[in-house]
Amino acid sequence: MLAAAPPTGVAGAQSPALGETSLGAVCLLARAGFWGAEAGLARRAGQGRVAVTGAGGWQDGAMALRTEARAQFLLLPATGGGAAAGYYAGLGLAFAGAERRHGAAYLTAVIGVETAAWRARGVYAEVGLGGGVRVAAGLRWRRVPAWWP
Repeated sequence: MLAAAPPTGVAGAQSPALGETSLGAVCLLARAGFWGAEAGLARRAGQGRVAVTGAGGWQDGAMALRTEARAQFLLLPATGGGAAAGYYAGLGLAFAGAERRHGAAYLTAVIGVETAAWRARGVYAEVGLGGGVRVAAGLRWRRVPAWWP
């Protein structure tokens, strides 16, 4: 039995499922602001992505943690090999807690942009709502199959 060859042209190609890892900085502008670093894992298939992030930092001078789980819809560039930007929007849940505060859960909404959407590495920036106004930016690494243009 012969294995099907991967698509060679962009016109009939379906985008591959990608694993993603991210590392960045995040701040939450609210009554008690949060500043810190975040790391994330995601799985992207077609125009959808499921992402989980965790952040550690400071809120009111005390150590704080924030974790999020989100489903995102991606408006990807049409060309698989280009370095064009991709835009996305998502909804999810977050939990935040700090040393001097009780933990709280939030519904979240986010919009963002990422460069080089089909490359192994790019940068991202996003803004969202959920417990305040959340702003994040960082690097994103993707495990792109070798056969993808």
